[in-house]
Amino acid sequence: MRDAFTRALMREAATNPRLTLITGDLGFGVLKPFWETYPKQFINAGIAEQSMTGMAAGLAMTGRTVLTYSIGNFPTMRCLEQIRNDCAYHGASVKIVCVGGGFVYGSLGMSHHATEDMAVMRALPGLMVFAPGDPAEVEAILPVMLRIPGTCYLRLGRGGEPTLHKEPIGHWTLPEALTLREGTDVAILSAGGILTQTMEAAEILAEKGISAKIISFPCVKPIDEEKIKELVTRFRHIVTVEEHTIVGGFGSAVCEAAAELGTGCRIHRIGMEDVYSAIVGTQQYLREHYEMDAKSIAERTEKWLNQP
Repeated sequence: MRDAFTRALMREAATNPRLTLITGDLGFGVLKPFWETYPKQFINAGIAEQSMTGMAAGLAMTGRTVLTYSIGNFPTMRCLEQIRNDCAYHGASVKIVCVGGGFVYGSLGMSHHATEDMAVMRALPGLMVFAPGDPAEVEAILPVMLRIPGTCYLRLGRGGEPTLHKEPIGHWTLPEALTLREGTDVAILSAGGILTQTMEAAEILAEKGISAKIISFPCVKPIDEEKIKELVTRFRHIVTVEEHTIVGGFGSAVCEAAAELGTGCRIHRIGMEDVYSAIVGTQQYLREHYEMDAKSIAERTEKWLNQP
């Protein structure tokens, strides 16, 4: 996803000299093509995320579109007051980019586990939240996000995520949810890089004769309410999956939209319970531990479908 982000950003910078990228002293390997090509549109703010965000707000107020870039919780939780007071409150065109949502930096411990970020960013008035599921979604949504007035949050994986869309996405319209697989028995919805696990879970379920529809929601706020309306009227069960707490995150957004429709659809949320991750390990190890890997998604979905 990082490489897709850089490619898409460079295409935008080529036509917009007022596009500015600020890094918190990291990402040099993946960002090198950008700063070499557009050195006047690149700033290294150092390991000072609060200052980086304040600087971004000031530049944005001069008419620039500014991106802040750092890993895990650093561009969000560490500088939340600056995001709220300096950026979102003033409608500043600051785009906050987190590299390493969820358990990407799992071996570095809970300080690097970004498992509350979507809920926190989603709670800020006027701030949009994006969580693309694969590199194709990154390249499709980035141009749209950069043209949206105001403050936005973009949650990325770290790198190496496979492209799961078989066909080019083409023109993406905010806040369009994207269907990757058709199904008739259950709909499995996800936001972010956990899409790999929902796709694998669909294969496991198919072997058991269960047909799962897979939908990615690259935009969490605003959420695609029309798609949710379609799904809750068609399916008896919907499963939401996120590499994030189930409190206030993607699953909560789906439930909020569905609750006002008054259908009989049951929505089941998969993600972190209301706990901190007190263990360390690889991203996949932690997904398995917290039952959000493909096998667990399939098993839990099958169990819910068998309930009366």
